[in-house]
Amino acid sequence: MASSDLVILFADVSGSTRLYERLGDDIARPLIAACVDLMARAVVDQRGKVIKTIGDEVMCTLPTADDAAAAAIEIQEQISDGVEFDGKTHPITIRIGFHFGPVIHEKNDVFGDAVNVAARMAALAKGGQLITTKETVDAMNPVNKSSARLLDRLTVKGKRDTIDIYELVWQEDDATHIATGLFSAPEQSGKLQLTYDSTVQVIDPAQLPMSVGRGNRADMMVNDTFASREHIRFESRRGKFVLLDTSTNGTYIETADGSFYLRREELALRGTGKISLGRELSENPDQFITFEVIDA
Repeated sequence: MASSDLVILFADVSGSTRLYERLGDDIARPLIAACVDLMARAVVDQRGKVIKTIGDEVMCTLPTADDAAAAAIEIQEQISDGVEFDGKTHPITIRIGFHFGPVIHEKNDVFGDAVNVAARMAALAKGGQLITTKETVDAMNPVNKSSARLLDRLTVKGKRDTIDIYELVWQEDDATHIATGLFSAPEQSGKLQLTYDSTVQVIDPAQLPMSVGRGNRADMMVNDTFASREHIRFESRRGKFVLLDTSTNGTYIETADGSFYLRREELALRGTGKISLGRELSENPDQFITFEVIDA
């Protein structure tokens, strides 16, 4: 198996499930297909290669960090005015994450830690954002480096060192929205209690991140066919416990603040609530997870 250093880039349509619900299949499907085609062409235009498309997402490789930045910015610029269909312009946002590092090539696919980090960057991105890592920014030319802003510093399981997370600013107005005083937030001092199938786990922030799913690689395994192998992840970030959905079918959460549906999105947890993997709580009377944020 050959290996090389490449940029892995993930891009997907933000809120595609809600798009289907709001517009219906006959409109949402061609809109998303147009977005996927746009994303693929932008990558190819910058010497990149589309590895695979999965629904509303593309996974690509590009030779350099600057090629990836150019492709990502082109995608956002082209989509910023919306997508036209049937005489109407529909607002759509794309979220993009990418990372530069060593990958292994096998049967027209790529594997390795760099792929996992890139997927994680995409999961952190919100609609309209370009999220990357310090390693990628360091490999960029001075012009692109000047557009990169430090957002956060995260601990990733399996890595001894933290990862510095950057946003690549592609609109001038974006610079006014970037948070300052990033590391002044208090340290997480409470605990997160999770209950599943009569088993209770009380988790200290130092034990995070942790994953939940039906695969044997998950830190907490659930016996639910609607769950992905690694369906959600819990993190401690800026003094809060955060749930990130990394699944195919999404995650349903019920709290005192209301009900939430996440798909490749995140939610800061507080108080108590219930979590259902891949289906609504009303359809899942037995396999849901309860959580409680216990203040110090």
